[in-house]
Amino acid sequence: MSELPRVSVVMPVFNAERYLAEAIESVLAQTLDSWELLIVDDGSTDGSARIADRYAARRPAAIRHLSHDRRENRGASASRNLGIRYASGEYLAFLDADDVYLPKKLDDQVRILDERREADVLYAATEYWHSWTGAADDRSRDWIWHPHGVEIDRVVAPPRALTAFLRDGGTVPCMGSMLVRRDAVRKAGGWEDSFRTICTDQVFHAKLLVRCSAVFVDRCWDRYRQHPDSACQRVAAEGRTEETFAAYLRWLDRYLVDQRIDDRPLRAAMKAALRSYHPPLIDRLARLVRR
Repeated sequence: MSELPRVSVVMPVFNAERYLAEAIESVLAQTLDSWELLIVDDGSTDGSARIADRYAARRPAAIRHLSHDRRENRGASASRNLGIRYASGEYLAFLDADDVYLPKKLDDQVRILDERREADVLYAATEYWHSWTGAADDRSRDWIWHPHGVEIDRVVAPPRALTAFLRDGGTVPCMGSMLVRRDAVRKAGGWEDSFRTICTDQVFHAKLLVRCSAVFVDRCWDRYRQHPDSACQRVAAEGRTEETFAAYLRWLDRYLVDQRIDDRPLRAAMKAALRSYHPPLIDRLARLVRR
C-alpha cells in the first residue's frame, strides 16, 4: 500500500456487530490496493468496538478505529465528519456498517473520476439486498435502484442534480454508491451534525450539489442491506419519517437562502417539495373534508 491512499473509506458504526465483519471484509476484498478504512464507533454498546479493534490490529497501516470523546453517541453525521478529519485519501467513499461493496467498486470508480476531472462526485446504482438472509422468500426480492432524472455518463453542473432529487420526492442515491473528491467535501463543509439518523444523506448531497458537478453511472457496485434494525426502518416504525423529512426540507430552504443560491428551477422544485409537506390552508381543509 502506498503511503498516501487513493481512497479513504469512512464507516460509521452503531451496534452493528451482526454485520460489521462482512462490511469490513468487502473493503479488504477490493481489487484496488490503495485505500484506507476509517471505522468510527458511535458509542456502540455491543461487540462492534471489539470487531473494529481486531481488524485494526490485523492491518494497522490500512485500518483505523476511531471514536468520539468519552465514547459518546453523536449520530451518523458527526461520525462521518470525524472520519473525514482523519482521512488522507484523494477520494472519499462511504460505507455503512451493515452494507457491502462489490470487489471492483473502488477500482472502477477511481478510474472513472480520474478520467473525468471536471466531475467532483460520482453516483451509481445500488442493489437493495434482501437475499442476504438466505431465506427462500427473500431470494426474489432483490432489486436495483438506477440513477434517473439526470443525464447518464455526462457531467451534470450544479445545482441540476439537487433539483432532480427534489422533483423525485427527495429520493437520493445510496451512500455506498458514491465516490467524491475529498477537497469537494471539505469545501462543502462536510455533514450536518444535527441530522443524526435519517436524512443525513439528503443533507450531505444537497451541500455538495449546490456547488459541485456530478457524473451518474448506471452500474452497481454496492449492496444496501434491508433489515428491520436499520435506521430508516426504526424511524419508520416510530412513525417519524415524514416529520424528519419535513425538517430536512425546512433546513434546505434556509440553507439555500443563507448560501444565496438563486437558481430558478431549484427554487421552484424547493417550493413544490415544501408544499407537499406544508400544503396551503385550503388544501389542508379539503383533505380534512375528504377524511
